[in-house]
Parts: sequence; C-alpha cells; structure tokens
Amino acid sequence: MTKLDLLHQHGQSIWYDFIRRDMLTGAGMADLVADGIRGVTSNPSIFEVAIAKSDLYDSQIAALGDVTPVEAFEAVAVDDIRAAADILESVYDESDGEDGYVSLEVSPRLANDTAGTIADGMRLWDTVDRRNLMVKVPATDAGIPAIEELTAAGININATLMFSLDDYEAVAQAFIRGAKRASDPAILASVASFFVSRVDASTDAALDRVGTDQALSLRGKAAIANAKLAYRRYQQIFEGDEFASLEAVGTRPQRVLWASTSTKNPAYRDVMYVEELIGPNTVNTAPPQTIEAFLDHGEIRSGSLTKGVDEAATMINSLPSHGVDFNAITAKLQVDGVKSFSDAYESLLGAISSKQTQVVG
Repeated sequence: MTKLDLLHQHGQSIWYDFIRRDMLTGAGMADLVADGIRGVTSNPSIFEVAIAKSDLYDSQIAALGDVTPVEAFEAVAVDDIRAAADILESVYDESDGEDGYVSLEVSPRLANDTAGTIADGMRLWDTVDRRNLMVKVPATDAGIPAIEELTAAGININATLMFSLDDYEAVAQAFIRGAKRASDPAILASVASFFVSRVDASTDAALDRVGTDQALSLRGKAAIANAKLAYRRYQQIFEGDEFASLEAVGTRPQRVLWASTSTKNPAYRDVMYVEELIGPNTVNTAPPQTIEAFLDHGEIRSGSLTKGVDEAATMINSLPSHGVDFNAITAKLQVDGVKSFSDAYESLLGAISSKQTQVVG
C-alpha cells in the first residue's frame, strides 16, 4: 500500500496532472494506477509540452495529412484521452464512478463564449465517447451558465480556473441547478478545480511590496487559507439542506479539486499543498514531480483541511488592512489563467503547423 492509497483512506483521491503518449503505452499509466493514481487531468499547457516538445506524435500528424492544426491537435488529444480513460476504467468501476476520470478542456478560444463552450463541450463528449470523461470548462462569467447547461445534459464537468470564494460559489450553484434539471442526476460526476499555488505567488508579491514585518509574516499563508474557506463552503452546501433533495436521489456532491499544487517558491516545503489540504471527499491533481516528492517524504496529516479554519478566515480578512486587495488578486489570476492557457494553445497550434510542414510536406 502506497501513501496515495493511504490518502484515499482519508478521503482524498490523487489525480495525475500530466499526460503524454508514451505513458499510455506499455505499463506506464497502469503502473501509476497500481501506485494509487485515481484520475488524470490535462490542459493546453500540458499538451503543448507533450506534443510540441517531443516526436511522439509526429507519425500520427504525418498520417493525418492535409488537416488544420486544430483538427490535428484534436485527433491526437482525443486518442490520448481515450487511451487514458480505458486504462482508468478499472478505477471507475471499482469506485462506482467516483474516480477513474480523464479531463479534456474545451477550446481556450471559447473562454468568453457561453454558446460556443456548450457546443464544444457536447461535441467533445460525443467524440471521446467515454463515460469516464470530464469536460473541463473555465469558471469565467461565460463559463458558469455553460457548466449548468452541460451538467443538465448529463455531461461530467471539471470546472476549472477558480481562485476565489465567489468563483467557487458560482460553480457549485451552477452544478446544483444543472443537476436538478438532469434526467438522471445520479450518473453525474463533477469536480470544482480550485487553484492554490498561484494564489500564494501573487499574494506574496503584494505582501513583499508592502514590506512591513506584519505583511511579510503572512507570506505563504493565503493559498491554504483560501482553500480551507472554499472547503468550508463545500461542507455547508453539499453536506447541508441545500443539496439534500439531490442527495436523496443518489446524486454525488461536486467534489473540490485542488489544482496548481506544485510549490512555486523553493523556500516553501515542496509538498505543502498536499499535506495541508487533506480532507474527506476531495481530489488533489498534482504534477509528476510533486507526487514523487510526496511519495518520498510527504506526511499524511489527517484532517489538515478542516483545522484552523477560523484562523484562515481571520488571515484572509486581514489582508486589506495590510494594503493587499485580495479580491483584485484572485480576479486577475483568473484573467491571467485564461490568457496563459490560450497562449499555450496558440503556441501548440503553431508548433503543430511547423511539424506538419516537416512531416507532411
């Protein structure tokens, strides 16, 4: 039994925040599942690294012939997602649909287009054709109604790019509205991806600019405090009366998923965003290096997520008195996150175009 299995005994599933063709052949992904990995997440940045910076996809791109870069990307991405979903189907079955999911994002070009996001989400769901797919939709103003509509259509949703409590509230309520309209809400699975390390990176920079001893003493605390408050709201919504009618017909709660859990500041413990966010009915999607570090020296701090929640609220509420506008920080983080994924997507398409010139001619 690995530490990942022990985490699952404490209510937390570890998903693998990476995908690449070579891990889907041979024993790579199967070995990860044996070690306790219970799902896979992808995003445009991950696919950019996988496709643009390797030759693993060149033969398939060549075989596709004269197609657009968008069509070439979707073809190779869908193949990877299907292969991962097939490997994880055993986890899906064993967990009765709680885990075993693979996430694929709608086009980043649609982040501010509700109708386009709904259409793309439905198309990807039909194209991949795997019951353990999760379609990733950003929690932008345009994405929130799309999350509701796709959920109502019976599609599993991974709501992503959430940084604030307002983001979380909007996503949770969109899931509930959609689930109430779904023909069979008991088959739905959904996660709300709440980003962590980027919150510390931006808040720490603001505290550094303030420069007082009190401000500097708060560095490295905002992200975990913010996450604890989001989880408290999860408990209020999904463990209370608000979700009771859906729970009565077998609907699963929308789990909170901790994303961006690699530590950006080398001065901080490299597994802090795993150790400090362990709680029931949660997911942590971590990149390979963070998972390896946790397996090597991570500590399972049972219930860490529910400890010190009042102190977390006090810490977040104190930031304005130190000259830090936390609401502005989290709002900008979402805008920057959308742009980052969009830039990665456009860079990826450019790289595919170059590969097409080389291998197709």
